[in-house]
Amino acid sequence: MGRETVNTVLKNTRCELVGAIDRTVTAADVGEYLGIGHAGVPLHTDLMDVLMEQQADVLVDFTNPEAVSTNVERAIGLGIRPIIGTTGIDQHTLENWDGLLRSAGIGGILAPNFAIGAILQMRFAAMAARYFPHIEMIELHHDKKLDAPSGTALKTAEMIQAQRSSVQQGHPDEVEKLPGARGAQFEGMRIHSVRLPGYIAHQEVLFGGLGQSLTIRHDVISREEAYMPGVNLAIERVLSVTGLIYGLEHIID
Repeated sequence: MGRETVNTVLKNTRCELVGAIDRTVTAADVGEYLGIGHAGVPLHTDLMDVLMEQQADVLVDFTNPEAVSTNVERAIGLGIRPIIGTTGIDQHTLENWDGLLRSAGIGGILAPNFAIGAILQMRFAAMAARYFPHIEMIELHHDKKLDAPSGTALKTAEMIQAQRSSVQQGHPDEVEKLPGARGAQFEGMRIHSVRLPGYIAHQEVLFGGLGQSLTIRHDVISREEAYMPGVNLAIERVLSVTGLIYGLEHIID
């Protein structure tokens, strides 16, 4: 996602990429690192080097839950607006970021998913939950993903829960012969996480009802084509918001 974001910002005539960070490389120029030729954009191994040397308005972070908090707090301290694609962030941290952003008078956006189709799936699932309260979810990602369930699955579950009361699903006396066989439980819903090579990001929300069932599925085929329009949108919209916006659905038209 970091590579795709760098390429996207370089192509966006309304933005200027002023720096990039990758702690694992030593290339001096981001274009050379990506194999697209000299781009005139420094590549650093330390975030503060970029934040202190460059006049940045926005920081886009696709790191991990362990690093992102420090990155975001450093950016806010310098008046730089964070856009966060890292998932697995707890509620306490989100509330802390919102307070820091409001104190600084700037905005930030955390999006569990930047794909417009995924945002629509969440909305459709929340609509369907009013009529089909018995729900299970299957999310499938590549085997390098660190958190489970995915941020998208958790956000979907939260949006569904806002539309329905908790429901006891399955047989009340069911027995898991292997622990975890029925998946994680969220207010009665079951969430199953699959991690396999060859996948990118996929999610099915399955609804069961009397005499019928409904499945709403979203698949990412290309990271660049699926996620990058949402990243561009967040970069542009974050300049006009205050506080933390959680979810791209709050800024799409």
